[in-house]
Amino acid sequence: MNRPLLLLVEDDCDLRGVVALALRNYGYEVKEAGTGSEALRLIRVRAPDAVILDLGLPDMDGFEVTASIRAEYELPIIVLSASAEEQHQVRALDGGANDYVTKPFRERELMARVRVALRRPTTQGQDNDTTTIGDLRIETGKRRVFLAGVEIKLTRTEFEVLDVLARKADRVVTHRQLLQAVWGSAHVNEIHYLRVYVKLLRQKLEENPTSPKRLVTALGVGYRLVPA
Repeated sequence: MNRPLLLLVEDDCDLRGVVALALRNYGYEVKEAGTGSEALRLIRVRAPDAVILDLGLPDMDGFEVTASIRAEYELPIIVLSASAEEQHQVRALDGGANDYVTKPFRERELMARVRVALRRPTTQGQDNDTTTIGDLRIETGKRRVFLAGVEIKLTRTEFEVLDVLARKADRVVTHRQLLQAVWGSAHVNEIHYLRVYVKLLRQKLEENPTSPKRLVTALGVGYRLVPA
């Protein structure tokens, strides 16, 4: 049985060596890169099953590397960063990362995040279905959203949150269900993620974002998408 291939992108040689050894001890095949350009070259030679990516690289930052990967591949990306600032987490996840791990981290935590990332299906081959809620139309396969016939541009994460809500239209989707579906089981307690993206969605979908009629709050429980 082939072992999953992971690409570890980290410019700190000592940390990269420690993490690579731990990954190999857990049964993974590991390729290593110390720069963003080297990482992109290795991916084009052989696409890994997942990428573990440091944000602070010497030639380009991890946000640029993530964008370059997402332009061609749907493989899972786990970001490593010394920054615990919410704006960095949101930017990384919104830019296409699947997960965000703050340094210093525990070995078992990282391995759990890797397992979750490898279990997550990609969007390739997704059904080209359409969901309509009032004057809101969501084309899941094409990842397009129309409001009253006008296309609304959403980021990757905004779309995924809306799509989960649309599939259970007019029913309450709990915080935990949303976090599990969009960010994975490692983030089921990160409710601040939802607050950020629900606010962004309301700004794009509501006539009055401060008094939402379409994406409504079930206080203390979750959110519900209804016809406006």
